[in-house]
Amino acid sequence: MIELSDVHVTLRSAAGPVKILRGIDLTVAAGSSVSVVGPSGSGKSTLLAVVGGIERPTAGAVRIEGQALGELDEDRLAVFRGREIGILFQSFHLIPTMTALENVAVPLELAGARDAFAQAAERLAEVGLSARADHYPGQLSGGEQQRTALARALSNHPKLLLADEPTGNLDQDTGREIVELLFRLQRQRAMTLLLITHEPRLAARCGRQLRMEGGRLQDIDGQAASAMAADEVA
Repeated sequence: MIELSDVHVTLRSAAGPVKILRGIDLTVAAGSSVSVVGPSGSGKSTLLAVVGGIERPTAGAVRIEGQALGELDEDRLAVFRGREIGILFQSFHLIPTMTALENVAVPLELAGARDAFAQAAERLAEVGLSARADHYPGQLSGGEQQRTALARALSNHPKLLLADEPTGNLDQDTGREIVELLFRLQRQRAMTLLLITHEPRLAARCGRQLRMEGGRLQDIDGQAASAMAADEVA
């Protein structure tokens, strides 16, 4: 599902080049769940952006579901990402002038779905928000906004879900509810999950745990990140 080969990301600055990712090799099996922990600034979010095709690596190759992202221009990459990848952020990134239903329908409409609103209603039902479909983000609690964002991320039935600190803006109880919902839907849909988190307990919920430090990645047990555990697939 995910294959990264010697991936580097280097940014330019007034003080010179800044190396964010330093030769990342990573293989993640389809249907598995993988967490990445590490200190702030270690490159975790950049890794997620590279896997999601949001950021291009400076060097190296990224393949998702057998597709080399480097072979796609921006338009084709956007289509591929909309079809294959769902992304859940710490900040909910909902459109404030749209209702929950309209927010979830946006990626479906962009994909040309004729029944975008019917499908969006189904996704909201999956996350328990049918009764709040006509409410705007400002009328929703933090947990309800993240549920809406999750419904939107899953709207096109992606094979890969990327989650960047999905409980970071939520209180402990609400965060726990979102985590249970996230993993339940991941199992039901047999999706691949790549989760960025600073919470050890949340990271431990995944079948495999990685640590990012100084732009380099390794399994928590010290093995190379490219080596997959035999029991990785849920």
